[in-house]
Amino acid sequence: MSLDPEVLLRSLAMGDLGYKLKVMRRIGIIKALPPGKMVGAARALKKWGPGLPSGVNAAAKRYPKQVAIIDDAGEITYEDLVTQINQFTEVLRERGLKTGDSIAVLARNHRYLVIALIAVIQLGGRVLLLNTMASRAQLTDLAEREGAELLILDQEFLPLVEDVRRSRLMLAWADPDAPSDLDSVESSVVGKSGAAQDVPERHGEIVIFTSGTTGLPKGAKRKEPDDLKPVLAYFGAIPYKSNSPVIIAAPLFHSWGLINLGFGLSTCPTIILRRKFSPEQTLKDIDKYKVKVFIVVPLMLQRMVRADPDVVRNTDVSSLEITASSGSALAGDLALHYMDMFTDSIYNFYGATETGWITIASPADLRAAPGTAGRVPWRTVVKVLDHDGNEVPTGDIGVIHVANDMPFGGYTDGRNKAFHSGLMDSGDLGYFDEEGRLFVAGRDDDMIVSGGENVFPRELEDCLIEHPDVADVVVTGIPDPDWGQRLAAYVVLADGASISASALIDYAKDNVARFAVPRGVMFIDELPRNPTGKVMKRQLPPFATSV
Repeated sequence: MSLDPEVLLRSLAMGDLGYKLKVMRRIGIIKALPPGKMVGAARALKKWGPGLPSGVNAAAKRYPKQVAIIDDAGEITYEDLVTQINQFTEVLRERGLKTGDSIAVLARNHRYLVIALIAVIQLGGRVLLLNTMASRAQLTDLAEREGAELLILDQEFLPLVEDVRRSRLMLAWADPDAPSDLDSVESSVVGKSGAAQDVPERHGEIVIFTSGTTGLPKGAKRKEPDDLKPVLAYFGAIPYKSNSPVIIAAPLFHSWGLINLGFGLSTCPTIILRRKFSPEQTLKDIDKYKVKVFIVVPLMLQRMVRADPDVVRNTDVSSLEITASSGSALAGDLALHYMDMFTDSIYNFYGATETGWITIASPADLRAAPGTAGRVPWRTVVKVLDHDGNEVPTGDIGVIHVANDMPFGGYTDGRNKAFHSGLMDSGDLGYFDEEGRLFVAGRDDDMIVSGGENVFPRELEDCLIEHPDVADVVVTGIPDPDWGQRLAAYVVLADGASISASALIDYAKDNVARFAVPRGVMFIDELPRNPTGKVMKRQLPPFATSV
């Protein structure tokens, strides 16, 4: 079959009406409701097209009194949420902002981020979703590079923007001692009409910044989808049901959190947001609200399996049907540990900011083949190609390429991802097994050649993380006079552990190939990770062998 993704995607769409109807019924897009509510929801979709404004407006027409968000500020219904979004859109216009203007948002997970985000889109502006772990220098450089006219931020981040004119600042989350000279989202909407907004001249745009593990993060433009196909592909892969209580713990400034907010709105959920993640608070929320869906990054899963045993024992999480994880690889047997402790609910989404999802691993996949990235979902094309663009045989490693219905608008600096025959180069190496499951070996630029062998750090990382004395680990390549390059392990020990570097190396010798054994081990207190769990390798100390 041709590699042309358009041909492949069209072929996948043939005869799939039954699939679409099944998914739409399950997630509540097709549901018996009073005619007036259904007409109102249909009008919202027709007016705004697929995207955040239509999602929240349609939900408000269907279930106006349902709680939309539970956060550290309390509860808010869909009716009130839409009113405040419309009010804040008016506020932005009154401040002189207009279609096409860039507005930066630096905030944790809470209603005011959601209100600001959707209001800017309704205005037709560009939302710059900034990483809450960005440095002062990064924030300054990004705001200047992207031409931000206004910065909406949580009060806790004010020390990072002391050089920005106060007239260009507004508070998202405001504490009781908030500066009197700064408006907040909450205070600014008081007295505004909240009337329905007109559609702007052009659609709003969301810019998400890549993880930035090296250098200044790149701004990745995300276009709103043209139709519901991405929503149906997503929900067709997981048993998502309408009106489910959902915890979105993954950061909303990250593509994974944002996708689940946007797509989730089509199911009219009650969304639980917390400004700071706590495994113990999460367990209590799951128990109290009978949460069915939990959106996380792998780092949060690590913290969940190490949660306070007393809280684990005294909370009931049997309601949990979906634990959807993405953002970085699941280390070792983390998925199995989590499912053994809680419920068989992990769905691991492999993808990237630029690609959207690539494959999805179900609980059954993870039980049968721990470490798999899963299977290719509906209306997604994934090919493993060699560097000449030829598809490699099953089981052979090549570069993972993808095409789907998640539109990527390129980077804000004008660059784009590499493509081959219409398929986007993910930058990852991997292979398919005989069952059609994808496995990711590592980044193309992470592979090292040691003694003539191609070696990927992940194999050693997955080995070492399973040692009971190891709490966290990352592996990099370092020069070696005999082997060209050898692997080096940065290790964080578990509390109370005192294993030696030589003992860990001996453990590796028993479990990985000879060329994958680390040259040395360096013990450090903590790995520098971003909010999605990826290790910021540029922040690692110079490697100094412990043996």
